[in-house]
Amino acid sequence: MNNDLELQKRLSRRKFLQGSGSVLGAAALSTQLSGDLLAQTSASGTEAVGGLPGFPHFAPKAKRVIHLFQVGGPSQHELYDYKPKLANLAGTDIPPSVLGEGRVSTMTSGQGGFPIVPSPYKFSQHGESGAWLSELLPHTAKVADDICFIKSLHGDQINHDPAITFFQTGHQLAGRPSIGAWASYGLGSMNTDLPTFVSMVTSRNGNAVPNRLWGNGFLPSEYQGIKFLSTGDPVLYLSDPPGVDGSSRRRFLDTLGALNRQDFDTVGDPETRARISQYELAARMQASVPELMDMSDEPESTFERYGPDSRTPGTFAASCLLARRLAERDVRFIEVFHRGWDHHLKLPQYIEVQAKDVDQPQAALIQDLKERGMLDDTLVVWGGEFGRTVFSQGKITPDSYGRDHHPYAFTVWMAGGGVKGGTTYGATDDFSYNIAENPMHIHDLQATIMHLLGVDHMKLTYPFQGRNFRLTDVGGNVIPGILA
Repeated sequence: MNNDLELQKRLSRRKFLQGSGSVLGAAALSTQLSGDLLAQTSASGTEAVGGLPGFPHFAPKAKRVIHLFQVGGPSQHELYDYKPKLANLAGTDIPPSVLGEGRVSTMTSGQGGFPIVPSPYKFSQHGESGAWLSELLPHTAKVADDICFIKSLHGDQINHDPAITFFQTGHQLAGRPSIGAWASYGLGSMNTDLPTFVSMVTSRNGNAVPNRLWGNGFLPSEYQGIKFLSTGDPVLYLSDPPGVDGSSRRRFLDTLGALNRQDFDTVGDPETRARISQYELAARMQASVPELMDMSDEPESTFERYGPDSRTPGTFAASCLLARRLAERDVRFIEVFHRGWDHHLKLPQYIEVQAKDVDQPQAALIQDLKERGMLDDTLVVWGGEFGRTVFSQGKITPDSYGRDHHPYAFTVWMAGGGVKGGTTYGATDDFSYNIAENPMHIHDLQATIMHLLGVDHMKLTYPFQGRNFRLTDVGGNVIPGILA
């Protein structure tokens, strides 16, 4: 008797919760659909589908972002941050006053000394701006006047995974939304036949690049990035399964959609709505993605510009070309992760390969966007999770040495999309070890990227576990010194 009574109570509670969930879920769905299904006209006149009411907050300079993320920590010493005084200090230990109390990684903390190693590569000035670049980057040097070099970026994490996670999500621990997911959530899509947020990982070996780096975190799953692959289907499950034609798949999706809508009416889980929209996007992508990937409409001059690797899927060059094609189709946020920059040993040998990988394609991307009239409203960002130390890791020989992780002062660059080209922001000391002028935290960089997209980073929030979260956590300031 008691068991029957308890069962009735449990069933009544379940029925009440299901009904409440349906009502609350329907309210949430109504709110979200009003943003997702109605075309919103931004302050710049660009039509966007979805996004939050009132977004963008002001007229954006950039409609889209291409983030060329260099995984492993490129050495600023060999590429961008010219320090001629180091030539007279080769082999001597970095002064304690410069080394300070900052942490060094466990890979060099046990060294008997911290000998300085100057870069063996020649630097020269380029363009009207007189920007200093290494001889490893002759193509990038040609577009120096389109670039803003930020030489005073700094972060807090000294190891790869937390540093990359921080750069992508604003926090060193996994679980928060990536910057592209935040942009998608706030601003919505400009192309309903392609994902709002796309990520690519090049075929170069190196540090792990987990899927969570373009994940949605606690945002609804429709805002996660879609990974484009270099082999097989460019997007997972793009092709119809064997024995299933297009009309059969359409009937399957219609039936599945009806079941999902019924499930939503019963349970009220907003993720069900996300599932419906993702299935429909996948169906539309069956037509849009093959057209995107078909390079037959590109003239031979395009491949010559981006370099010989641009015909090989998975290379940085091919990814830069695909990024331009995605940008042409108004994909909101595009990320290219290029591995291979973790140079603890044999740095000259490896960095020459890496520089050759990126130099011509990244310059070609800027030139290509500029000629197509797209650089003004496309923000290109280049950089890794941290830089490299002035002191050597491992034995120094005439043609070999290594450098350790250095998050306290390193170089990234930005171009287009409202950034002041032909400028250098910030400076480091004579050792490129400490910031001497205009420090810029990673949260500041994130806040500035959002500002260029027309978003006040402090107002782009999401309630989760009792507090409102944002990309820049409790920090971040827009840096006016780099804005055009």
